[in-house]
Amino acid sequence: MYNNDLKFSLWCDFVERSFLEGEFSALIEKNIVNAATSNPSIFKSAFLGSPAYAEDKVKLQGKSAKEIYEALAITDIQLAAKKLLPSYEKGDDGFISIEVDPFLCDDAEATVEEGKRLFKAIGYPNVMIKVPATEEGFIAMEALLSEGINVNATLIFSDIQTKGCLEAFSRANETLVQKGTKKLPKAVISIFVSRFDRKLDEQLKKIDFVTSRVGIMNAMRCYELIQKAHLSNVRALFASTGVKGDALSPDYYIKELLLENSINTAPLGTIKAFIASSKESAPIELRSDWIENFFNSLSANGIDMQLVCDELMDEGLSAFKEAFVEILNELK
Repeated sequence: MYNNDLKFSLWCDFVERSFLEGEFSALIEKNIVNAATSNPSIFKSAFLGSPAYAEDKVKLQGKSAKEIYEALAITDIQLAAKKLLPSYEKGDDGFISIEVDPFLCDDAEATVEEGKRLFKAIGYPNVMIKVPATEEGFIAMEALLSEGINVNATLIFSDIQTKGCLEAFSRANETLVQKGTKKLPKAVISIFVSRFDRKLDEQLKKIDFVTSRVGIMNAMRCYELIQKAHLSNVRALFASTGVKGDALSPDYYIKELLLENSINTAPLGTIKAFIASSKESAPIELRSDWIENFFNSLSANGIDMQLVCDELMDEGLSAFKEAFVEILNELK
């Protein structure tokens, strides 16, 4: 854990074969990161842009595009899981996430089936199955956690989605307790941050409203719900915390969300920027009244947050689907 006093963890939002075989170990050993995450966009960059997969692609010729994709992904996830296993075994996170096929987002049964299959194929206990927070996704999250599989609820943009995840995980915990399970599997609720500001800042500038704050305040609102739920095996994870352009410091979304019992999964460059300047960082004070006043003011200025959240969710799912299709087309 990066900061034991705060129970604050840094997870690396990056997976690529040569990185996993090299620099990743040093980041773990130096206690900089203690887990990692992947998604279709990350795998697209790795599989289509890195020469590290050339030999495997040759060996896998003759298989379907999805079989090749899964074989490459499973190998990477196994490699990461093995390196993170010591952290997991001592209770210091140690997770690696893999997302189900994004086209299954509205099919709970198929999501559960694929999640269970991937978890079994990877064969490590420190794997998290990533499930988008759709209505069918909530059903799948509950089912997977109820079977002892760690879950990463992803593409969280709203307090409504956060509540849906918490309800699913709470029901799963009850099922597990009834089964006599003593060690509950872990779950994280991945709240996306920077996409709000990239979407709204130009509009907010025109009305002289503070910029680069909507994502942070929204993340704090969701975080507060998670903390108040008191689910011992569920933590808030802040995702989409990289910065585009030079207007903000590269580690802005880490420093502004340095909250107790939370996780920040960030691109490698963002993590390095934070480590280089972390002596300047201080824990953030969360004030419920500030959050409420902020969103009241935002609403008064014509911003419909639910509409924004819905649009971002649609855009996020579309981006993952497009990345997945591009991977499969290239691997044919």
